[in-house]
Amino acid sequence: MDYHSDRFDDFSLIVRKDNEIVAVLPANKSTDELISHQGLTYGGLITRKNLDVESIKAVVDAVLTFLKDVGFKFLEIRELPTFYQCDLSHYVFTALMDYTANIIGANKVLAIDYNKPLSIHKTKLKHYRKNKDKGFEIKEEDNFDEFWNQVLVPRLKDRHNTKPVHTLQEISLLKSRYSNHIKQFNIYLKGEILAGITIFDKGHIVKSQYGATTASGEKERALEYLFINLIYKFKAEGKSYFSMGTVMDKSYPEGYNIGLLRQKIELGCNEYKQNILRISLV
Repeated sequence: MDYHSDRFDDFSLIVRKDNEIVAVLPANKSTDELISHQGLTYGGLITRKNLDVESIKAVVDAVLTFLKDVGFKFLEIRELPTFYQCDLSHYVFTALMDYTANIIGANKVLAIDYNKPLSIHKTKLKHYRKNKDKGFEIKEEDNFDEFWNQVLVPRLKDRHNTKPVHTLQEISLLKSRYSNHIKQFNIYLKGEILAGITIFDKGHIVKSQYGATTASGEKERALEYLFINLIYKFKAEGKSYFSMGTVMDKSYPEGYNIGLLRQKIELGCNEYKQNILRISLV
């Protein structure tokens, strides 16, 4: 996470037992409050998979005792989506709630569960089959320059007057450090880039970090075609989940992007709730 260390006052924690790491809490400091790291999509308290319920409770006790001792008054922590740690996430959540934590919000996390039959909307499948004859070319690229400069940055600027969370230099640095875990897929028509998707490969889970299209690509349904192509690809590779991230957006009255939610559900995603907890330490 050091690539954006200038943006956050990092206060991440490591929990050890007999000098063995049993849990980590990526977090940053904000005055008298510790917050699940705001530079990460999920954050949360991450434990070893072999911990039992009592050990997880002991980890939570140790973390909260330490935070009290060093002067924090509040802990704001995001629940880890269940498809990342299965039952352990529930045990961590239960242990935190034992401290009379307040649920102050919840994120909607969208993901395809490959253990269930795919449920891509029939209209999207109709367009996908029709567009197979269009001449699309999909490539996995080694660099992000073309997608960032010609698609992602202009699209975000035009549509939302914003920028990607990662600069081109930052995503390139991460790629150089984790070359097998960060992948870029672009789609072209007659040599012109129309859309792209940046994938974070976490082993049995893949996550689309960025997905964007040009105006021409939107007319050709290029991003939709690329998403469905990757959905089939990762299923064939034996992945368990394809996460498409959250749809939370404070600019909407509902707190989330309704249109984006609908699109991801039509691509076959299920909705998972990620609770945000706040615990008083005083």
